[in-house]
Amino acid sequence: MRLEGVLFFPVTPFAADGAVDEAALAMHIKQGLDAGPGGVFAACGTGEFHALDPLEAERVVRTAVQVTDGRVPVFAGAGGPLPLAKEYVRAAERAGADGVLLLPPYLVKFPVDGLVRYVEEIAAESSLPVIVYQRGNAVFTPEAAARIAALPGVVGFKDGTGDLDLMQRIVLTVRAAVGEDFQFFNGMPTAEMTVPAYRAVGVDLWSSAVFCFAPEISLAFHRAVGEGDTATVDRLLSGFFQPLVELRHKAPGYAVSLVKAAVRLGGLEVGGVRPPLVDPAPEHLERLQQIITVGKGLV
Repeated sequence: MRLEGVLFFPVTPFAADGAVDEAALAMHIKQGLDAGPGGVFAACGTGEFHALDPLEAERVVRTAVQVTDGRVPVFAGAGGPLPLAKEYVRAAERAGADGVLLLPPYLVKFPVDGLVRYVEEIAAESSLPVIVYQRGNAVFTPEAAARIAALPGVVGFKDGTGDLDLMQRIVLTVRAAVGEDFQFFNGMPTAEMTVPAYRAVGVDLWSSAVFCFAPEISLAFHRAVGEGDTATVDRLLSGFFQPLVELRHKAPGYAVSLVKAAVRLGGLEVGGVRPPLVDPAPEHLERLQQIITVGKGLV
């Protein structure tokens, strides 16, 4: 399975009573789907995977599968302690997902051989394709990345560390071991900001949280990158993405909180974030609206 285009990571709406709001989620995914993503990644980082139990995640993924109706692949989040990660994989399979994005295990220190074993056991849990997310404590050596890339069920490797030296060595080592078809993803928060740098080391795909609330900006940036339109790329980076990143740095967790708030500003009530994340302060919401307005004027 090869992914192309803008990858959509929907938020997970919560109702007033705190439960997952499947109706709002269906609308959110439909609106995103109508804009034309290359894939939907449900109950992942932007979707507050860390705050969902397996049954909630299953409902989120099933809703995504039903709304997309086969138009694009649906990947589901999994991760955390090994037994729980396996349960998330089984939930994704029951919900009809096309694959799994494997997030880091529980935050303990471990040798890289243990991390490889973690991926091996998850990949063996079902026949679903797995994209491995390098982030937090899940950091691979080039040799370890090649080992997991050779596993039958592993189809991609996503990086959220920002270590381009490491990623260049991983890309070269993995492609020498398993071939050019293995896919790499830029999974940095507000990934567009680092797209030119990641593309320079052979990482062409990226996840777009901005697609959740301003798909026209996300798509315009993607198109400009593909066409080599550096003037448009630079205009969007400096006029929209850089201010958004600067706002994101105002508080830990804003990479998710701001996205969810932006969806609300767009008219869809998706609720706030679950603890330990916090919703943006009023002055940050005002600044967010200004940034979105300016960004839409640039496309």
